[in-house]
Amino acid sequence: MKVSGFTFIRNAVQNDYPIVQAITSILDLCDEFIVVVGNSNDDTRKLIEDINSPKIKIIDSIWDDSLKAGGKVFAAETDKAFKAIDPDSDWAFYIQGDEVVHEKYHALIKAEMEQALQQPKIEGLLFKYLHFYGSYDYCGSSRRWYRREIRLVKNIKGIQSYRDAQGFRLNGRKIKVKLIDAYIYHYGWAQPPSGLSNKVRNFNKYYHDEDWMDKHMPETFEFDYSNADRLVKFTGTHPSVMQKRVDLTGWNIDISKAQPQKMNFRRKLLQKIEDLTGWRIGEYRNYVIVDR
Repeated sequence: MKVSGFTFIRNAVQNDYPIVQAITSILDLCDEFIVVVGNSNDDTRKLIEDINSPKIKIIDSIWDDSLKAGGKVFAAETDKAFKAIDPDSDWAFYIQGDEVVHEKYHALIKAEMEQALQQPKIEGLLFKYLHFYGSYDYCGSSRRWYRREIRLVKNIKGIQSYRDAQGFRLNGRKIKVKLIDAYIYHYGWAQPPSGLSNKVRNFNKYYHDEDWMDKHMPETFEFDYSNADRLVKFTGTHPSVMQKRVDLTGWNIDISKAQPQKMNFRRKLLQKIEDLTGWRIGEYRNYVIVDR
């Protein structure tokens, strides 16, 4: 079984993305790793080079900044990376620049890939998610946060990144996947207040024009922690590749600032149903779950 990792990145230093941790967290599961590095204003390329792994292949890219509607540029860059993987690979493992896989899941992920190779109806593997918010000690836990995404796809011709690169489609249709008991640790919102304000402004530049940015994201924009909706204390361990970053945390967050604004009756009811049954009514699913 051959596995190719793939990702894209731009301005990782400027935006404080844990891209090195993201890549190295799954590097042991991959035979090669394609990294599409966009035209950056910082030392992003050197950051990738310094991983110093013979598995890594860097592809330089110029982003098409006209693809702002719906974040299409992210999908375009993801497709560049996917198309560059070895045609002999069985699997393509996608990871974004702020996502990390805990090493405790490696054996399970490998076993699921091997098993699914013998099951033609399964075209991808679906991961669960932990969304860290404001610090490394709390996770968002409500309907506001997506629960699952495809991160492993079989190397099938016709697979493309969908919308803003959060999922994939095969010849325009939803991919048939198996849900596995492994988590993606999403650290994109685990930053100090100034970092989150900067991230939100820079991120929205790839969705909106300058007029919209001036109106909604001025230079004085301050991040609103109440958007978390609901937080739960994280009691587990972080991936080993993240531990140094966690230990060097130098900001103090008043977690009370991240408490939700008052929910309306509908949101309270839907959340209560999910808490009691695990059923998320009206959940958007960019996939079809199959058993085998």
